[in-house]
Amino acid sequence: MNARPEPDTPAATEPRERRRTLSFAAEELRLISALVVLMAIGLFLALPFVLSIGSVVFLPLVTAIILTIVLSPLADKLAQLGLPNFLASFLSLALLLAVLALALSAVLRPALTLFADIPAMIDQIGQHFREMEGAIAWFSQINEKVADIIGSNDGQQVVLAGPTMLEQLAFATPTVLLEVLLTFLMAFFMIEARVRMRRRLLLERQHFGATLKAARVMRDVQDRVASYIFTVGLINLAVGVVVTIGAWVLGMDYPVMWGGLAALLNFLPYIGPLAMIALLTLFGLGTAEAPLVGLVPAAAYLGLHAVESNLVTPAILGARFTMNPVLILFALSYFSWIWGVTGALLSVPLLLTITALIDHLGRPNVIGFIFGEPLFPTNVFDMAEDT
Repeated sequence: MNARPEPDTPAATEPRERRRTLSFAAEELRLISALVVLMAIGLFLALPFVLSIGSVVFLPLVTAIILTIVLSPLADKLAQLGLPNFLASFLSLALLLAVLALALSAVLRPALTLFADIPAMIDQIGQHFREMEGAIAWFSQINEKVADIIGSNDGQQVVLAGPTMLEQLAFATPTVLLEVLLTFLMAFFMIEARVRMRRRLLLERQHFGATLKAARVMRDVQDRVASYIFTVGLINLAVGVVVTIGAWVLGMDYPVMWGGLAALLNFLPYIGPLAMIALLTLFGLGTAEAPLVGLVPAAAYLGLHAVESNLVTPAILGARFTMNPVLILFALSYFSWIWGVTGALLSVPLLLTITALIDHLGRPNVIGFIFGEPLFPTNVFDMAEDT
């Protein structure tokens, strides 16, 4: 007689049930991850329009948060010296305003004086181009032949008159003043309330692990953003000093203005140095007697920027603050599209803040998720296998 198959014992069915449970958990986790990815894409696409429309509210708030992160270490040091928290917060913000006022006065006052010489510079540049017409006469002939073949449109063009620059400034000034006032007021109250905010964030957690993780996130975000801005500020100050000395050696007018402008524009990655090279090229061609001589200031700054960006800055900042240039340009264009020049200045600090948060909360594996991998390195499925 054939032996009858024995029924599955509880010990044999337990691994099967566990594998089935883990399989269901993995499918459920992947479905939730897909919903998270779709929601993140939708939020990423809708966020620029929301932030742009509500820039009067969101721009001062975001700027105040960045200023709070940067100035909180200074306020803590002043408080450790025995100053009251209110006074330490006020002095840290006042010191920032004094530095900004000094930098803007060093740049704007000579720039307004130099603004009156722009027509003469334009005439000088036009003269240089007229002298070069003989060398590129063949190009003009080709352009004329192409215009004859295509045909020119002799119809009248209607140009609609728009508001003048003074009218645009008159309309924009109240909004700018309101945003600046809101920014510094919110920054002051956030800096003054930093101790209470830290205590509430740390002590109101129910688990010690969550409290420890919150403390690490706060410390890392503050350390990254504040250290980056402070270090880059010192590097840009050194660049401004070198540009000031170089402009004085080359006999340029207002060397302090050129140094301050180089230091301020260097806070904008890639775009700022390009703008500085363009300004030096226009100024050089507009004031020099020969075109090659006029290109000397721009060439000298280009060499200085090449040394600073490829040798000095990477050696000082190190690998911790090294970011993908494509990611920097993407953040620069993304926040410039939303908030203009202010968004461009905030792009790198915001990118550092987001990067620090992602490093602690978990970096999503979006590309791997498309090919069937988990969205995060650690998930519920892995934790279930470890138990």
